Amino acid sequence: MHPITSRRSPASAIVVASLICTAGAAVGFGAGPLNPPVGPVAPTAKPIAEVEPRTAINAANTPGDADSLFRITQPGSYYLTGNVTGVAGKSGIEVAVDNVSIDLNGFTLTGVTGSLAGVTTSISTATRLNNGTVQGWEDDGVRLSDFAVVTRVTTRDNVGGGINVGQSAVVTDCIAEGNDEQGFVANAGSALTSCVARNNTLDGFVLNACTVTGCTARVNGGSGFALQTAGVLSSCSGSSNSDNGATIATSGAFSSLVVDCAFSSNGADGISVSGNSTIRGCTLTGNGTGAATGAGLRIAGSDCRIEGNHCTDNERGILASAAGNFIVRNTCAGNTTNWELVANNVVGPIVDRTAPASAAILGNAAPSSLGTTDPNANFSY
Repeated sequence: MHPITSRRSPASAIVVASLICTAGAAVGFGAGPLNPPVGPVAPTAKPIAEVEPRTAINAANTPGDADSLFRITQPGSYYLTGNVTGVAGKSGIEVAVDNVSIDLNGFTLTGVTGSLAGVTTSISTATRLNNGTVQGWEDDGVRLSDFAVVTRVTTRDNVGGGINVGQSAVVTDCIAEGNDEQGFVANAGSALTSCVARNNTLDGFVLNACTVTGCTARVNGGSGFALQTAGVLSSCSGSSNSDNGATIATSGAFSSLVVDCAFSSNGADGISVSGNSTIRGCTLTGNGTGAATGAGLRIAGSDCRIEGNHCTDNERGILASAAGNFIVRNTCAGNTTNWELVANNVVGPIVDRTAPASAAILGNAAPSSLGTTDPNANFSY
């Protein structure tokens, strides 16, 4: 047997040698210079101020005083590094300067017997607070002043209220539950969105000239929503509250708008409005669980526009105890009494369709069983 041998032509040997030289040059080029530059080696890592351009809340950075466990006295951004337990006679975090942002960082501030508020301000405005839980304090969980921004904060089991903010605040995606007073208190020009108040001893939301969107109030000891002076309530829901689903207390030059809301199984009325307001497109079901005369919608004052609401299975569907209101395009069904209106209200025709006697429908067309062509008609069915 002959041994296997390799035979290359002179040309192929030249190609192989050329490839070896090229690879070696590439390796040498990637490795960089063999001699380092003269002088000390400079660090390449970023300083900690660039990696974490915020200040940790602790005894060294934010020392407290006689009234607070931690006190912030310089504008800037601050954050928690762990859970915090309060002490008697002090608030958890006090903000004593404008333009402060606090990230609770997912941690919990827990109060103890005799403690004060969880997060509070003294003279500051424009405080931002987000992402954490404040529980068990013997004052409000969160009490901030004007222009505050509160996002994704849960307040629970505080002896005071849950979240209390001043004027022109923005509160979003927050929860107030099991507090001994109100869930939320907000003042003129504030906006609350996608918040939940549940199982609070008093009202779920107490609102003075606020705009409230997509919020929920359940099983609170007072009203779900208490609008004072004026305000807007849109796409909200309230159920199983001990008093009204929504109490709209307006007078004089102030007015409120309640639109596309749903209130059910509340102890008194679904909505109780004192006057000067528009209530439109709301669904009000099964209210009056704790009162013999609970109504889906109670109108206790004048100059209201009541339009396109749907009231079912209440003691009273729509009850107007005052004159001077405009009532059109509403529907009532299954209430003990569908309509109870005092004299001198402006009312679209109320059409009784409780026994429509309409034929079954199968196919593409059928005659109207509304019994009217009036576009402002109200219906019992």
